[in-house]
Formats: sequence, C-alpha cells, structure tokens
Amino acid sequence: MPSSHPSLSRRSFLVTALAGGAAAVAMPTALAVDQASVFRDAAAEFAVPAKLLAAFSYGQTRWVDHGGHPSRSLGYGPMHLIDGAAVAAQRAAEGKSPASAVDTLSRAAAASGIAAETLKTDPAANVRGTAALIAAIQRETGAPVGAETDPAQWYEAAATASGLAEVSAQTQFADDLLTDLRQGMTVRDGNTTFTVAPQRVGTPAGRAKVTARGAAAKKPSGPIDAPAGLGVEWVPAPYEQYGPDPGDYGNHDLAFRPRSPQLTHVVIHDTECSYELGLQLVTDPTYLAWNYTIRASDGHIAQHLQTKDVGWHAGNWYLNMHSVGLEHEGYAAQGYRWYSEAMYRRSARLTRHLCTTYGIPMDRAHIIGHDQVPGAKTASIKGMHWDPGPFWDWERYFTLMGAPLSQGTIGRRPTAGEVVRILPGFDGNVQTVEGCDGTCVEPGDHGTNFVPLRTAPDASAPLVADPGLKAGPSTTKVSDIGARATAGTEYVVAQVQGDWTAVWYLGEIGWFHNPTHSPTARVVRGRRTVTPKAATAPVYGTAYPEASAYADPADVQPISPLIYTMKAGQSYVLSDDDVPADYYRAKTFSLDTPGDHINTVGRTKYYQVNLGHRVAFVQAADVVIE
Repeated sequence: MPSSHPSLSRRSFLVTALAGGAAAVAMPTALAVDQASVFRDAAAEFAVPAKLLAAFSYGQTRWVDHGGHPSRSLGYGPMHLIDGAAVAAQRAAEGKSPASAVDTLSRAAAASGIAAETLKTDPAANVRGTAALIAAIQRETGAPVGAETDPAQWYEAAATASGLAEVSAQTQFADDLLTDLRQGMTVRDGNTTFTVAPQRVGTPAGRAKVTARGAAAKKPSGPIDAPAGLGVEWVPAPYEQYGPDPGDYGNHDLAFRPRSPQLTHVVIHDTECSYELGLQLVTDPTYLAWNYTIRASDGHIAQHLQTKDVGWHAGNWYLNMHSVGLEHEGYAAQGYRWYSEAMYRRSARLTRHLCTTYGIPMDRAHIIGHDQVPGAKTASIKGMHWDPGPFWDWERYFTLMGAPLSQGTIGRRPTAGEVVRILPGFDGNVQTVEGCDGTCVEPGDHGTNFVPLRTAPDASAPLVADPGLKAGPSTTKVSDIGARATAGTEYVVAQVQGDWTAVWYLGEIGWFHNPTHSPTARVVRGRRTVTPKAATAPVYGTAYPEASAYADPADVQPISPLIYTMKAGQSYVLSDDDVPADYYRAKTFSLDTPGDHINTVGRTKYYQVNLGHRVAFVQAADVVIE
C-alpha cells in the first residue's frame, strides 16, 4: 500500500525548513512553502520576493529535490538549474548538434559565488543560487529589486532564468508563474499538504520585451492545430508511395475527420526514444506517424499530421480512426525523470484545445494512455503497449487542463453498487514497481498513478489476473498493467470490508486499499452502469459495424469478442453511450481508388465501458443500463 509520508528524497528540504528539522519525528499536515526558511533567507539575501522564488520552484519541479540527481534535461535541485556544459558534452557524445540550452547552473554559480557542485546537491544552496541569478538579471534589466516588490515586476528575469531556450516556452513559464501566484499552489504528498496562498499580482512588466525576442524567430508554418502562442512547429509526416503496389505507401492515411470518422479520443504516448530520433521516425515514409511530439526539456511541440488525417499510432485501427496521438519524449520505465513540468503544461494546453475544438470529453474515458487501448482481438492483447506507464501524473495533467479529476466526486466511504473514481494522488502514492530487467527503474520512492488490485482484502494477497496478458496472477513488473487501476478511471463497487474496497474488474473482483482517513478513491454520483442481460455478455476491442452495412463483402471486419466477459450480477461504468459503429477503409495510396477511403457506418449500438485497465466496448443488445 502507498506510503503516508512525503518522499524524503523529494520534499524533505521543505519539511525540514518549515518544521524545524522535526520531519523524522512528527510530519506536519500543512506547510506554507513561501514561509520556509530556504526561500525566506534567499529572498532576504538577494532582495527577491520569497513568493516569487516559491512559485519559480513550483513551475520547474513542483518543489521536488531529487537528492542531487539530474533530470533528463540535466537540471538540478528544486529550482532545476541546468548544467549547460554537461548538456553539450552529452549531445556531442551522442553525435547530435549542440543544444541551445541555457547554462543556468554556471550563471547561478557566478552570481552567487557558490560552487556548481554545491548547487547540484544542496537544496538550500540551489535556491540561493537561483535567487542570485534572478536578482542579477533583474538588475541588468533596470527593474526594481526588493523582497517586498510585486512579483509581476520580475517577469523578464523569471523568464530568462527559466533555462528554457525558446521564447514561447519562456513566456509560458513566466505567465504560468504569475497565474500560479494569483490562484495559489497546492501539492499533497502523503498526508502533508504544501501550499502557497493566492495573492494579488499586478500587470507583468517586461512581458513585451520577452515576446519581442521571438519577433525574428521563424513563424509557425503549415496547418498548425494548436492554441495561439504555443509555438508549435510543423514537421510534416510524409505521405508517399514507396513501391509499385497501391498499398506500398506510408506513413499515415488521408481522411476527412472530424466529419468522418468522428474524433472521440486523445491517446497519450511516450516515445521510448529521444525527441530527435522520434522526429526521424515520424518523417520516415516506411515507418508510422502520430499527430504531435512533445520534447521533455522544454515542452516544445512538433505537429506532424493534419487533424483530419489518420495516424498509425494506437495499435488498434478503430482507435486510430477516432483519435489524436500525442507522443511525449521519454521512457515509461523512467517517466519520473522525463516527464517535466514544462512538458505537462504545454501538452495539457494542447489537449484542452483539441478537446474543446472537436468536442472530445475531458475525462479519463476519452483522454487515455496507450496502455488503455484495447487489443482489437484476443490474440492482439499481449502485444499492446503500456506507455506512458505508472509514472505519468494523470491527476496533475487534468488539473493543468482545467478539468481536475476530483470534480464531481464525494469524499466518503463507498457502498456496494456505487461508482468510485480512482484518485490515489501521485507524490505520496508510492507503489511497488520492479524493473523490467533489474536496471530500467532506478531505486527510490517515486510517486505512481495507480492502485494495485488484489484477490482478497489483504496486502499480501496475490494481484488479480489478466487472462489476456498471461495465465496466473499479475506481477509488480513495471510493464505489467494487469492489476492496475489508474487515476481517473471509474469502477463499480462490489464489496467493502474495513479499509478495503472491491470493484468489478475484468469479470472478477479486485480489492484495493482505500482507508477512510486517506482514501485512494472517491464516490461519483449520477453515473450510469451496465450489467449483462444474460449469464454473460461479450466485450470487444472495436466497435465495427455489422456485415450488412458494407457495400463490398470483402471489406467486412470481424467482430471478435475478447477473452474477457461480463458476468451476471456484475456492473461496469458506462463511459460513452454514443460510440460510432463504423469502419474507415484506407488501403491504397490514391484518394481516387474506387471503394477506398470510405467510412462504412452501421446500425449496431455500442457502449464504451471501463472493463479493466483498458477500455472496452459492449453491444447494447447484450446489456442493461442501470
């Protein structure tokens, strides 16, 4: 079960600073971050507002110190000071062109007189060095300094000190910093809440000067589909015929979305490679394409497809037809090092734009991980992907979208038959995750996005099985999603026993630890559920139309039940009652090919349900809505 205390490798510097070193004795329940001596002392020493420093750290790392270990962009400490020399050396060793990263570590060392190695390993020194750097930049701009000055007057200094190379990233960082100050900041880590109260902030001075830096930069070109100011780059995926056969083409399909097929889902991926290699792959006509790639270091976004066209990213043609795919630079087994705050924020802005533009519901049934995409048939299940993995912070992501997953929930003990939404938190939710080969997951107590499901209300009971993946109980292997209920997903309660709650899951019962004093799920009111009409109800990985809907019998797609079934007496959450029953045929390069690039729409009524870790579909004729 998860730890109930803040991770000592993450925020212990704040606990120590605020609780007078008593972190190991009694853990405080609420801490005002801007009152911590680590920020107040640096503010007084370098004449920088303490709240500004606290918000700067929140925007960089959410007040996390990784014990002297760098992020994947080689940033250190709670202020994420970037070792530019190490970045250059790393890229040279990998045969890559020099990066445009800002060497904030060296600049902070010069401004503060603190050795770079100390800035890397000592959180208090890291804050002091950053305060010195921000103050030095502020003085260079001629703007006023002082611990009591309005943080809005520090806009240019904060943007410059962020370490982000692109002007659009700098402006978003500084904009978000002021927004965070106005709205307040809260992080829950176990039973401890870290906060900065909302405050009045003036109109940002210096914003025009920052945005002017990008005036000469290359303007976005191509059919960009993104919110204004996000600075999305157009890196087109090729649509080319590379062989004599009409089917020898790549790396996506032309279509007419959202008119046909409809857009219903956003799929979150990680690249399992570097950003640069990801761009090489997506521009290879013999490979496959997705819609966007987001860089880890600064959240820079490249768009590859027009939204109307179909990428080959989900591993399930039905979901390809109806989804937009976002690839995030990183590795699922090491997501806590790759998934940066800049990446989360810029990706969340993009996803919100896509959902509002195309009418995609902003919930966890429609914004899903690649790990939630079902196999189209039973034989495909074992080969389905598991990214973005257990270290993707879904709760943070939805909060940044302005659609917090706690909305519409009630914090009370559930009863049988009610619907619960899994909300374990992230930072304090430390679950057992073992490396795929003993090395792919570094040791340490890292937050996770799931609760494990067991066969009995006992922490030593076996994990539930996923027969589509393998025979026997699931494991704690990082890639084994069989017994994981992830944040934001919803299930129907089967039983409650003490601090344990059981839900219907893959046709069986799965128990998870859900103590009243620190719940890992919350009750959802008003949800509809489905239950089988007969002894069992088949479930599917697609929602293809009936055979009679096709003009050409050769195009008929099999409607294959998966290995899982719903059993009588069980209930599952109905997450979508308006599922398109269709099949978009795209088998040849030319749009002029007779009978190709046509969407066949059927009359079969499907529902989407949350069956297990992955979503699934059922036919309305087989179930009853409750």
